[in-house]
Amino acid sequence: MQRVTLSLDDDLLAEVDALIQTRGYQNRSEAVRDLVRAGLQDAATTSASGPCIAALFYIYDHEARELSRRLTRTFHDHHDLSLTSLHVHLDHGSCLEVSLLKGETQHVRTFADKVITERGVRHGQVIVVPVDPDETHSHQHPHHHHD
Repeated sequence: MQRVTLSLDDDLLAEVDALIQTRGYQNRSEAVRDLVRAGLQDAATTSASGPCIAALFYIYDHEARELSRRLTRTFHDHHDLSLTSLHVHLDHGSCLEVSLLKGETQHVRTFADKVITERGVRHGQVIVVPVDPDETHSHQHPHHHHD
């Protein structure tokens, strides 16, 4: 293992220390290693190609003009990417939608970006997980489940 010295401003270091406290890391090195791994994994999935599965989370104003219609059209136009969606009413004006997606990584990211950037969508995030092409096959044989 190599020793590395880095400089962090006071506010960033305070956030790292709060994370250490919250998650129960033994020291700053363990926390920074996990943060670096997460950053590297995020960078790898951002530029990844090939098949993936993804979870798209977004909160939107359900009263925003024509938003529901635009979102429905977007999902219909990309029905091949969408596996299922969960819709939750958070309060009088806000809804949470969680959509599970499957397809080529760049197509999934482009679709997710289109949804997240719609006027009236307040917050959005997509989590993309690359998958081995062999794991994404479909099959027609019946499943037998044992109780």
